[in-house]
Amino acid sequence: MGKLRQIAFYGKGGIGKSTTSQNTLAQLATSFGQKIMIVGCDPKADSTRLVLNTKAQQTVLHLAAERGTVEDLELEDVVATGFGGIQCVESGGPEPGVGCAGRGIITSINFLEEQGAYEGLDFVSYDVLGDVVCGGFAMPIRENKAQEIYIVCSGEMMAMYAANNIARGILKYASSGGVRLGGLICNSRNTDREDELIMELARRLNTQMIHFVPRNNVVQHAELRKMTVTQYNPDHAQAAEYKKLAENILYNDMMTIPTPIEMDELEDLLMEYGVIEDDETALKKLEAKEAAAK
Repeated sequence: MGKLRQIAFYGKGGIGKSTTSQNTLAQLATSFGQKIMIVGCDPKADSTRLVLNTKAQQTVLHLAAERGTVEDLELEDVVATGFGGIQCVESGGPEPGVGCAGRGIITSINFLEEQGAYEGLDFVSYDVLGDVVCGGFAMPIRENKAQEIYIVCSGEMMAMYAANNIARGILKYASSGGVRLGGLICNSRNTDREDELIMELARRLNTQMIHFVPRNNVVQHAELRKMTVTQYNPDHAQAAEYKKLAENILYNDMMTIPTPIEMDELEDLLMEYGVIEDDETALKKLEAKEAAAK
């Protein structure tokens, strides 16, 4: 067995990060025989439900609060085994508006490490909330836990804006720790020339588009049954897409320090690919619309 790889999936909230990560990890476990643990770092505690086929598992913070302290927990209290033998843990988070979720993440990770939970694993995967790169959610990067970051994005403006922001967060900690950007995963939204656009963004960020995941309704069908596509319909073409993504991550040797771009450059790129319009074009369209309405 090789060295433990600690990876993290980041991306704009609602981009399909948890779905993409669980579908990819299911393939890493079943098609490539990797021993995996998912550490959910989202207070919603939904990073493991497709692997566990359940709504949500008990979180480390919730159980620690019930028992008194995290020292009162046993490993088996917080680790559940799901599809493909994947071990699942949810950090949980504080009540909304109270405290920082980063505390829960680091409490969980420290507890798991102290209890020897990572022994014998090939991958530990952190699924981190949205595009918030504040102290709390940057924890897996800041504490030098996650070494490989994958950014889930699409050809939409906010998803790309978030990807650039996350690249900034990685850059900040890359010099002091070993964290690197492993690539962009395009979770397609079927926008025009989306693959070209994400490849160009990747080039400018000094990384790669590690895979383009096409949009397919089977993902939602599987999700409604709280399953990954690999479990729900292993012969489906979409399962093969996640297998390819899993393979690309498994054999990825392009770990880079990102080069985030300025907002003006990002907007120019979005205009070039027609994602947003320049003010003059938008104004002409508006005037034409108003004239037609008269």
